[in-house]
Amino acid sequence: MNHLKFLLAIWKANLQSVMEYRVSFLTQVVGMMLNNFIYFAIWIVFFDRFKDVRGWGINDMYVTFGVLASAFGLVSLLFGNAFTLGDIINNGRLDYYLSLPRPVLLHAVSSRMISSGMGDFTYGFLSYAVSGPFTWDGLLRFVLAILLAAVVFAAFLILVNSLAFWMGIVSSFANLMLNAMITFGIYPITLFDNYAKLILFTVIPAALMGAVPAEYIRSASWQILAQLLLGAAILLGLAVTVFRSGLKRYESGSAIQVEV
Repeated sequence: MNHLKFLLAIWKANLQSVMEYRVSFLTQVVGMMLNNFIYFAIWIVFFDRFKDVRGWGINDMYVTFGVLASAFGLVSLLFGNAFTLGDIINNGRLDYYLSLPRPVLLHAVSSRMISSGMGDFTYGFLSYAVSGPFTWDGLLRFVLAILLAAVVFAAFLILVNSLAFWMGIVSSFANLMLNAMITFGIYPITLFDNYAKLILFTVIPAALMGAVPAEYIRSASWQILAQLLLGAAILLGLAVTVFRSGLKRYESGSAIQVEV
């Protein structure tokens, strides 16, 4: 409960910070929504030509992209520093978080809000809205799928960026893995063979951020929900373990750091 109150206080401060320049905030939100539409337009063109791809149609793609976009946006809004955690480690900026009586990882990743994430988050719901007839149970499954996909995504970012404890600068590698996660997350899982599926569930768990949550929304299967819960729990546990192991190797930046 104390950690939750702490997070709520940080998120409130982050929101007040980004809302200080409201025109800039709204511009970034609208711009990101347009960017998402342009990115997805290729799939609209594709499914206008090919109506069905191994059981997946345009409505399924709307759901998949909706989960992916909203999960990406949620992590951007609540845990923005997860994207640049490797740079924080390399630049010695963990000193600030280590000096305070709060969980280091939780404090570090939640101390920044990426305002454009609101555009991603909102667009995801719009994408879901046009995917088919509205039902309350479908909306609840969609929200639950977003939360689990966000856990998977945040854990993956933390895991990749935590390699900075051993490898030094990992920004290029982290960006590569981020792009792979987003790119493969939008593809229907039925397009891949068994070897590719193994990669998309383990090395790059993009399937747990896009196709699998979408399949859960489509079928309302308890088995798929259990797979999502298990995958999210394993990835989050692995990410926290790797970060804590790396923290033992951390060397202070030997500089006075001020975090605003």
